[in-house]
Amino acid sequence: MAISELNHYRENAISEFLVKEVGELSDLEKTVLNSLTENTTLTDKIDGEEGQILTVGQRVADKVATFGGSWTFIISFGVFILIWITANVVWLANKSFDPYPFILLNLILSCLAALQAPVIMMSQNRQEEKDRERAKKDYMINLKSELEIRTLHEKIDHFIMDQQQELLELQKVQIEMMTNILKRVEKDEKVN
Repeated sequence: MAISELNHYRENAISEFLVKEVGELSDLEKTVLNSLTENTTLTDKIDGEEGQILTVGQRVADKVATFGGSWTFIISFGVFILIWITANVVWLANKSFDPYPFILLNLILSCLAALQAPVIMMSQNRQEEKDRERAKKDYMINLKSELEIRTLHEKIDHFIMDQQQELLELQKVQIEMMTNILKRVEKDEKVN
């Protein structure tokens, strides 16, 4: 019973502090407050990315972005262009299917860029959303840590104040004992 009452007062104190500091509590702050009150970890309340089901388009966008931003893509595309130019200039000489200004190659490159750019942007947008979720999680964990540290400071301050009070009382008792001993010594000296 005492622990539940303590948690209730603790929750009230922390919520008053948060309202004073940040204004109205958002869902994130309420989640942190509940975690503090129930004495649970925040990672229990944070949805993991592992269980997230991706659509076919999202998987394709991620694969294209991963491959399109790799050295494998750059080298293989450079080899493809080199083979294309060599085939049209040297091997097929006068009978080439894409003569010197390589208009067909430029068309293929333009189409590839036109298709690849939006797919990569979709992947980047998904990554930004992941980053925003991570930032929210970091904020919640940092806020809980700050509040826990603040609570620890209050407990330590309370402990120190209580200890100082006990030391003062002990010192009073020692002073009384010293005074009594001094009176006895003076009394014994008068008698002798």
